Amino acid sequence: MSKEKGKTKKYAGFWERNRQSGGYLLKKEILSYGGSICRFILLFGMCFMILQPLLSKISVSFMTESDLYNPIVISVPEHFTTQNYLLAAQLMNYSKSIVNSFVISLTIAILQVAVATLVGYGFARFEFPFKKFWFACVMLVILIPPQTISTSLHLHFRFFDILGIFKLLTGETINLRGSVLPYYMMSAGCMGLKNGLYIYMIRQFFRTIPKELEEAAYVDGCGTLRTFVRIMLPDAKPILTSCFLFAFVWQWTDGFYSKLFLGSQSLVSTSLARLSDTLGAYIQRLMGTTTTVSLAYSNCIVSTGTLMIIMPLIVLYLFAQKGFVESLSSTGIKM
Repeated sequence: MSKEKGKTKKYAGFWERNRQSGGYLLKKEILSYGGSICRFILLFGMCFMILQPLLSKISVSFMTESDLYNPIVISVPEHFTTQNYLLAAQLMNYSKSIVNSFVISLTIAILQVAVATLVGYGFARFEFPFKKFWFACVMLVILIPPQTISTSLHLHFRFFDILGIFKLLTGETINLRGSVLPYYMMSAGCMGLKNGLYIYMIRQFFRTIPKELEEAAYVDGCGTLRTFVRIMLPDAKPILTSCFLFAFVWQWTDGFYSKLFLGSQSLVSTSLARLSDTLGAYIQRLMGTTTTVSLAYSNCIVSTGTLMIIMPLIVLYLFAQKGFVESLSSTGIKM
């Protein structure tokens, strides 16, 4: 009885205050609840747009070929199977491809973050000749698509030479295509995949850190390098985590540089790009005659291969999401 009296008194108090405010309190409550409902609908719609393709691929990956053409089957497979995963793993040489991709993506990401940290810190804290010009060049690295310089890159590493020394000594240039060395060289020179973006992000983060921290370290006797390592780097863990995740994910799924430099390497990105053609050749070899693979079944195997590629990335993000979100909330505050 006491709870019911309390609720009645509360509602009575609300309506009394609403009467005294001339209906303003009720309008405010209606607008508040209406705004909450609109935000929920928008967020639910955005989440659905993001997750629906992924959920659709998951559903299709467990269907047999007969389920793909069954008009009754929409999202839930009638004949559940895991053979699509086994076939996709066989066609992509999954075990070898994922190891190669992990090693290359990890080393490239570490190298890119290391050099981008040094360059970004230099742009944020030091003055040097043509600083604005060089930073404009960094912006151009972000804006200009790498496909525009693909011909130059091909010729440069196909006939690689340093000031004509190799040709002078051996009579010919060095062909570096087909190895991972050119990509390591480009990443070390801040010309790797999205290197300009990492420099920009790290620069913006370091600019948010008060200069008084470094000045206090200098007063205590720390040099520039020691201050950078002992003071600045520990504070930069969130942005370094984000840059590492970006570098790892983009390298993991990259098809341009992988085909240009690493065509001989078995990688998940290049294996997925060839999966449809590989499936057609596999079916023809299995049937012993020329045949055409149905479009629906081909898309089913490609969807399965896509899921097998992105699952390691989802696991990686789950372990690093805290630092990733923290860095995004603090980057770009100070322009």
